[in-house]
Amino acid sequence: MNLEFNGVIFRWRGPAPHYFVAVPEQESQALKSIQRMVTYGWGVIPARVWIGQTEFTTSLFPKDGRFLVPIKAVVRKTEQLVEGDEVTIRLEVG
Repeated sequence: MNLEFNGVIFRWRGPAPHYFVAVPEQESQALKSIQRMVTYGWGVIPARVWIGQTEFTTSLFPKDGRFLVPIKAVVRKTEQLVEGDEVTIRLEVG
């Protein structure tokens, strides 16, 4: 499954802050339809992701009926991204 969408980077404030983009509702529903076939546990879905010219692998996390795409520090640095930036995400699952 290949998806493309736009989203805003937000910071999850915790003991170790992380940055994410929420997958829109429609795309999250599409992911839910294949979740059981591709998860490796806890509903987490492995994915290949592209932001700008940067490609990376990560795991999509289920949260409140949607999925979150973690944005790695190296990706933020390479693409010069900060909290609040809107990005286009392409992802491949399965």
